Amino acid sequence: MPKKANSLFFIILCILIIGTNNSLAQVKINIDDNWKFTLGHAADASKDFNYSIATIFSKTGAAPGTAIDPTFNDSNWQSITIPHDWAVALPFKNHPDYNVEAHGYKPIGGNYPTNSIGWYRKKFNVAPADSGNRFQLQFDGIFRNASIWVNGFFIGTNASGYIGKTYDVTDVVNYQTENTITIRVDATQYEGWFYEGAGIYRHVWLLKTNNIFIPQGGVFVHANVQGKNATVTTQTTIENKNNLPTTCNIQTTVTTRDGKLVAQTKATAITILNNSNITVNNNLVVNNVQLWQIENPYLYRVVTTIKQNNKIIALQKERFGIRTIKFDAENGFFLNNKPLKILGTNNHQDHAGLGSALPNYLQYYRIQQLKNMGSNAYRTSHHAPTPELLDACDSLGMLVMDEQRLLNSSDEYIDQFTRLIKRDRNHASIFMWSIGNEEGWVHTQSNGKRIAQTLIALQQKLDPTRTCTYAADVANVFNGVNEVIPIRGFNYRQFAVADYHKSHPTQPIIGTEMGSTVTTRGVYKTDSINAYLPDQDITAPWWASTAETWWKLCAENKYWQGGFIWTGFDYRGEPTPFKWPNISSHFGVMDACGYPKNIYYYYQSWWTNKDVLHISPHWTWKPKQQDSLIEVWVNSNAQQVELFLNQKSLGQKNMPPNGHLQWAVPYQPGTLEAVGIKNGKKIIAKVVTTTEPFEIIITPSKTFLTADNEDAVVLNITVLDSLKRKVPNANNLINFTINNNATIIGVGNGDPSCHQPDKCENNNWQRSLFNGKCQVIIQGNYNVGNIVFKAFAIGLTPATVTIKAIKE
Repeated sequence: MPKKANSLFFIILCILIIGTNNSLAQVKINIDDNWKFTLGHAADASKDFNYSIATIFSKTGAAPGTAIDPTFNDSNWQSITIPHDWAVALPFKNHPDYNVEAHGYKPIGGNYPTNSIGWYRKKFNVAPADSGNRFQLQFDGIFRNASIWVNGFFIGTNASGYIGKTYDVTDVVNYQTENTITIRVDATQYEGWFYEGAGIYRHVWLLKTNNIFIPQGGVFVHANVQGKNATVTTQTTIENKNNLPTTCNIQTTVTTRDGKLVAQTKATAITILNNSNITVNNNLVVNNVQLWQIENPYLYRVVTTIKQNNKIIALQKERFGIRTIKFDAENGFFLNNKPLKILGTNNHQDHAGLGSALPNYLQYYRIQQLKNMGSNAYRTSHHAPTPELLDACDSLGMLVMDEQRLLNSSDEYIDQFTRLIKRDRNHASIFMWSIGNEEGWVHTQSNGKRIAQTLIALQQKLDPTRTCTYAADVANVFNGVNEVIPIRGFNYRQFAVADYHKSHPTQPIIGTEMGSTVTTRGVYKTDSINAYLPDQDITAPWWASTAETWWKLCAENKYWQGGFIWTGFDYRGEPTPFKWPNISSHFGVMDACGYPKNIYYYYQSWWTNKDVLHISPHWTWKPKQQDSLIEVWVNSNAQQVELFLNQKSLGQKNMPPNGHLQWAVPYQPGTLEAVGIKNGKKIIAKVVTTTEPFEIIITPSKTFLTADNEDAVVLNITVLDSLKRKVPNANNLINFTINNNATIIGVGNGDPSCHQPDKCENNNWQRSLFNGKCQVIIQGNYNVGNIVFKAFAIGLTPATVTIKAIKE
């Protein structure tokens, strides 16, 4: 499912060519390959290719003596593929600077001028036959403050590290000779207080169009459901870059996901003034609609075709879903007129071993991990997400709160919010927007209120089909942003929700950040030396709560629309409550690899209808702990649970709603077994005492890999004892090799204090197990055939897995 959806992204949005020269549909060409990269210098211009010394802006198209010059020799620069995050490869360094600490102790920013400027160069060709077309460069995300040149001509600067931007380069493209893109990325300044990465960490595209074309975000499609039918409204903006008014025909078609025609407009003639644009509105009726739902995320296609002289000059396809959303202040959220509690998670965008540069497949992998837990919503905290994340949520059935980086109504941030909404508004998964997060300096002030009003008005103008919220870290406070925001968002302050609802009963309430229990996978006592916390729902910062505390309040009150856990996954940076050597957060219900912690099973118990029965901790303790009392937790949705140690009953207990069970058990080696009764059915779980590690096991997330440098496979590594039982506390150092049909792109183990490199030099790939687990991520490199991956370690039986590399 994820791979098919991943492929659809390219089928729908990439290349469709009809004829040659000007008789072409809009073409979107991925240009991620064959880039050159090197670090510059933020404080010494002579080490920054004379940037700020040479007169770069004195004459257009001229930058001699710099890396911007097309003739510059970059042969000794590193060859890389986009997406690329140079920060993840930096060593960890303990530094008192708060920003370095907050970003996971990666030495980047103003204190590290040698690590904080990155230069990229890329060469590409354009055929002379295409000289009548228009060309744009689209960057989906560069962190941060990127200045861009093509053939020595300055194209523009994008200050945002998160929302992409498109630049028209038609006038400076060469047709007879090679073209050169040069980008200087300045990551000396941060936008967040968490790991953000550095570099061109999202895709890059070359767009080729006619002079009549549909701009990015130029098609807006939404639907109004009436019974079994729906009226689909399309608003299509067409630009004319010709020097004369131009007449063309536009036609809009709606199809099923299999391509079956379900609605179509007549071809309509339109005239567009020179260097102007026009918006065309259409209504199409779709009968017997299939609604987009969490459990069945059905997606239609809308196809917009523009013809001139009976030739297609622009063609654009968009996936969209038909569904209804409603927020009721008293009764909660409704999807397709059915009540649905928002079971959400907050997440940053980095993953173990990869930093922020994730292959498309990892978006699907991570969303599926969240769905397995029972989550149905995702907040993009606190920034514009990568487009592929939204594709995954559309395809897999995950609601999304799409968030603006900053509560600011200056021209820059109005432009960023506009680009965000226009880019994302066709995604069925998005059910609301967020205009900002925890702006304590202005939140309760009149200027905060005025900024919010401006952003709300803009959101309603660009997307009147949705509403918005703001994530407020204040309790029963109404002044400022909360006076005008349609949906009141609560960051923590869970005990103030009831009073706020009584004071403002007509304003819907959602928990934008909840929980924040801090745990370390597989650890069962506080370890301040290694910066670990117990893996149970017992430790929360002063401003937060345990999972059980907030969820009981939310579950038992309809006026809570639902809430978003802080967080679904651990993320690099923002170490809490420890500092160095802790380089990663502890907030996730899963670690940075996506391995569940015990709290995961608490949520799964109450967020799904699955049969859940989970015992923690493991039952492999040292002999000196014989007879010591071990606090045993059982998370389950069974009505009663009985616990047995070596077949001796330790008593049966009734499960409290939205709770868990505990026993204090004297440790004896053997088998700890739980027997649950759920709706009259018996379910069983057990943990056993294991012996020393004996052999390695590799579990791939799938058995094939598309050889396109976009797909990926996640390889999860565990070890077994001689009786084939997983050893829960193993910490062996595992080495990895792979043949030439694929590449290892990152390793991780979920240890929030591990300083082993995520990127290993000279292909010496290795990683220590952390409490029995580690992870390797591989990508294809255009070769087909069998990929042979091997994991080996001193004293253990090695393991080999074969993955089939295919062409799509």
